[in-house]
This record gives sequence, structure tokens and C-alpha cells, in this order.
Amino acid sequence: MLDMKQLENEPEHVKERLALRGEVPGIEELLGLLAQRRQQIATLQEAQQKRNEASNALKKASKEEIEAQRGALKTLSGQIKEMEAAQRELEADIHERLLFIPNLPNALVPAGTDEDDNELVKEVLTPREFGFPALDHVALAEKLDIMDSERAAKVSGSRFTFLKGAGSRLNRALISFMADYHSSRGDTELTPPFMVRSESMRGTGQLPKFADDAYAVPHGDGEPFYLIPTAEVPVTNYLADEIIEEEHLPLRYCAYSPCFRAEAGAAGKDTRGLIRQHQFEKVEMVRFAKPDQAQAELDAMVARASDIMTQLELPHRIVRLCGGDLGFSAEMTYDLEVWLPGQNKYREISSCSTFGSFQARRAKIRYRPAPVGGKKSKPQPLVTLNGSGLAIGRTWLAILENHQNEDGSVNIPKVLQPYMGGLQVIAAEG
Repeated sequence: MLDMKQLENEPEHVKERLALRGEVPGIEELLGLLAQRRQQIATLQEAQQKRNEASNALKKASKEEIEAQRGALKTLSGQIKEMEAAQRELEADIHERLLFIPNLPNALVPAGTDEDDNELVKEVLTPREFGFPALDHVALAEKLDIMDSERAAKVSGSRFTFLKGAGSRLNRALISFMADYHSSRGDTELTPPFMVRSESMRGTGQLPKFADDAYAVPHGDGEPFYLIPTAEVPVTNYLADEIIEEEHLPLRYCAYSPCFRAEAGAAGKDTRGLIRQHQFEKVEMVRFAKPDQAQAELDAMVARASDIMTQLELPHRIVRLCGGDLGFSAEMTYDLEVWLPGQNKYREISSCSTFGSFQARRAKIRYRPAPVGGKKSKPQPLVTLNGSGLAIGRTWLAILENHQNEDGSVNIPKVLQPYMGGLQVIAAEG
């Protein structure tokens, strides 16, 4: 959520930064309501002061004067109650509208309208030259009999997949490898709930704007639970409504989870294979930091995601997203895109973002700076960050496509072989 004070005090700056995203509906109406709020507050304070002065004057008045003024004071008190009720209603309206306004892009975010305008930062490893026509992961998986989408469609519908045999084992190996990678570098590993309350979805920005992409699970007469779209949601809200002492920051967590997305805005896109599923898996990195720590934490997450791909011998590149391609809650994002020879293009496999205080304001996560001059400091919103480290399904298919052999077999990267019981090659049986 944007800082309301900044929105009131620097409206032109806010509009200038939001313009990097393109058109942001509702911002002018919100600024109008904030102006109305200022006027209401001034009028209410004036009335309250008038009431207080009248009440103090009556303390020294005669009985006759008190009787004469009682009716006017009662009327004024009634008017104040009406103004207070109107103020609460306006505050609620402003708060609801703020939930639909995206985060301000960071000053480093490049201008642009879509992914074609993203800024290339770095390329890592050179794509392999094949001496044979490279197959995509679907064709390879069919040859190796390690994936079954047809039976998954029978069971659950489109955009679901069974992995089987060595394919299932490879998936499990990737989860263990990535979780071990992050925890061995100091992250506290969490196993989060896979369903959350609506407050948690609002805290990270999924609700209310992206309700159509969420899977709601009714229970009883209350609000539904939501299947998590990423471990970012439960892990960020792990510290909701808490104040963290400055000395404990930054805090670093990692978590494996399945992820569930309705993909309401992606109808017809990437329906073949594992690129875009309703259910997929990730190992997520989540960070809580002071503002002056945020950039270093973001850079470190990007470096980790890149190092994992390097260890898996996967060519990839790092891009900084332009304003028009930036996610709703993010103030700056780096995408890591893996090379897929079966598609002859790079595809996103990790997204690492800093959110400034946007999520922290929504989830009420604050930190208390160290005391100054012996006085206790006032809590401040901290910075939240997260990044995929990595998306399991896309890593799985990238391994198939980049490490395929002419006979359709697939070499297992050396770092994964211990997790595969020493298996070096996935080959068709018989």
C-alpha cells in the first residue's frame, strides 16, 4: 500500500512515478478524496475546538446561562458525531481504493511498455549448439515416458500434469537441491501452510485486485481460505502485525511449496507442457530488511538464482523489468530467463523483487530503529523482498531441453546426481 502522507504531500511525484507503468485507473479520484479528507478533518477539528471552548465556558457559567446554552451544545455535539461518522466512511473508502493502486516504481526502473523494453543486465553461459534437431520438453518426456498430461486432464482438467518414474524423481531432487542450497547459506527454512486467510492475500497484494487468479476454498459461513499462489504469501505474513528490532535485520527465509493459480488472464497461452500450469512448485526466498539493506539483499537473491542455474549448467540471462512489465506490488524486479532450445528462446524461471514498504504497510510489519539519545525510536515500515530460487517445473523442463542427447536421453547435471541416487542419464526403458 502506498504511503498516504506521500500521496498527499507529493501528488505530482507519485503520478510521475506511476506513469512508468502506463495508465493507473483511480489515481485522480483518490487524490480528490484525499483533498476532501483534509477539508473534513479541518472542519471537524474546528467544530471540536468550538465544543471544547463552549464546555469550558459553561464550567464558570450560571444555571441560567447553562440552560440557555445546553441546547446549542447538544446540537453541536450531534453535528460532530455525524462528521466523525462521515470521516470514518471516507477513510474506509480511501483505504479500499488504495488497495487497487500499484507500488511506485524505483528510480532505477527503465521506461517501457512491455517485456520487449526490459533491460538486459547480464548473460550467463553460452547456449549449446546441437548437432541434431533439439526437441522440446514435451516430446522428450513422451519418449522417456516420464510425464503424462492426458491422464492428468482426465483427473483434473487442462493445465495439470502427472510426472512419473525418473521424471518424478528429478522433480523431487530439484526441490531437495534448492532447499539445501538456500538453507546451507543461512536461510531459515520454513514449511508454510498451503492455504491462507484473505488478510494474508491482501497483505502481499494478491487481493483484492487479482481475485480472479486465486483459488478460493469455502469453509463454513466465514471468508474462504485461499490456495497459495506462491510461498511469498504465507512467509511474508509470517511476521504480519509484528515489530522487529533493528538488530535482527535482515531476516532471510526460504520455503518450498506447491503454488496454485487460476491463470485467468492467460487463457490460451502456453498450454503445451509445463510452462504454465494451474499447479506448480517453487522454492522461494523471502527477505525482511531495512531500507538501506534492500538493494544488497535484492542483488544477493539474483546472484543466488543465477548460481543455481550455473550449477545446473543452464544458460540464462538477467533482465531488469521496465515500468510497463513491473508487477503490481513490486518497486523493482529482476527476471532470470533460462534458455530453452526446444523453443529457441529465453523464458522466465525466476523473478526477484523488492517491494519497498508497500507490502509491509498492508501486512503491518514494522521494525524499530535503534534508540537515539537513549530514547526509544518509533517503529517504521520495513522493506520486504522475495525471489524464486527457483521455479521447479521450469527448471525440470530446462534440464530436459538443455541436456538432451540425440537418442532422446537426458544427462543429469552433476550436482543433482547425488539426489538421484547416482543416476547419470535418464533413458527410455527397453
